[in-house]
Amino acid sequence: MGCMKNLLSTLEPLLAKLPVTASVQLASGERIGPEQSAVQLIFRSPKALAALLDGQVGSLGAAIVEGWVDVKGQARDIMAAAAGLLQADPVQHRPTWLEQTVSKAKSLAMHTLSRDAEQIQFHYDLSDDFYALWLDPRRVYSCAYYQSADMTLAQAQEAKLDHICKKLRLQPGERFWDIGSGWGGLIFWAAENYGVQAHGITLSRNQYEYVQRLIAEKGLQGRVQVELRDYRQMDGVEPFDKIGSVGMFEHVGSANLPGYFQTIHGMLKPGGLALVHGITAGGVGNAELGAGMGDFISRYIFPGGELMHVSRVQHDMGQSGLEMVDTENLRPHYARTLWAWSDALEARMDEARAVLVAQYDAGRAERALRAYRLYLAGCAMAFERGWIALHQLLCSKPDGNLQTGVMKGAQSSYPFNREYIYR
Repeated sequence: MGCMKNLLSTLEPLLAKLPVTASVQLASGERIGPEQSAVQLIFRSPKALAALLDGQVGSLGAAIVEGWVDVKGQARDIMAAAAGLLQADPVQHRPTWLEQTVSKAKSLAMHTLSRDAEQIQFHYDLSDDFYALWLDPRRVYSCAYYQSADMTLAQAQEAKLDHICKKLRLQPGERFWDIGSGWGGLIFWAAENYGVQAHGITLSRNQYEYVQRLIAEKGLQGRVQVELRDYRQMDGVEPFDKIGSVGMFEHVGSANLPGYFQTIHGMLKPGGLALVHGITAGGVGNAELGAGMGDFISRYIFPGGELMHVSRVQHDMGQSGLEMVDTENLRPHYARTLWAWSDALEARMDEARAVLVAQYDAGRAERALRAYRLYLAGCAMAFERGWIALHQLLCSKPDGNLQTGVMKGAQSSYPFNREYIYR
């Protein structure tokens, strides 16, 4: 009885400080907080109480996925409560030398050819029909570009595809390589609107088969190609005029990032441009979000995923011999993109459940649905608050020719201003 009273006395001020009304129902049946609260946590097991008290929102999320805790409320309210539970800044961790050493060894072990294929298929091969419920019609599974405030998600995704193609200055007849081409949004846009020969690679079997069907349906054989291939296995392929890589370097791993950029350098013709678009860490030293949030993502959503600060990405890009010519932070655009995905999933939860149950047993389907609900809204919150960011980095491979370019003697095939992107 005394322990229960102590617990209640600890929980009451914790809930009172949250930015939304919240209540907790314990396994004993006792309840703390207003009955008609915006967020309700119903504990089936006492295991998760420690996570609640310690501000380990990732561990609390895992308890929700596993069914130890039920959560009721709107996604935005749930995330506001989660942020209020934090007891420390989730991006300010400074790793020790030992932590850095262990992290590098772990990264090397996680990113072999076979493990990367397994990890990509774990996420992207969950269910095409499930993703189709909340993505735009082109199934572009990366940050959109809200060129104007009134754009729909579908319009903003098309704007993003065009933004990339303009930055790369794609020209008819050029050979364009998309590393990690997803459901084909960028390679189809580039081929159909810019006249390039587009070559995509993916490790997802579902995405590969989907793109192959679209190539046939669109009659783009000979202009668009997709392969099940790792970026480290490009022997025998001629270099490309332009290269894009969207939502890819998060899967490469810290230990392999230098090799990733060396591959881009080797596969890019002199004078060519490459654009990498990916999620970057909000803090300089942290490889993942604190408070258990990084662990949650690794366990349920992106096994093997690693985040690096943009300064680290630029460092390894420069070490490879590529010259960074333009960097843009689209962090607020990704917050809005993720809220659009979250809202779409929230509106179609019953359909999403039916899709997953048709493919998996009911238990796995329910766990996946709970995980994705928390993942989409949680990532929206993280981008909104600046805990993580999204950068597009445009780089060139210097050709050494001082007699070409906009201004002779400058050794630059890249324009002297950004006007060409926004025309």
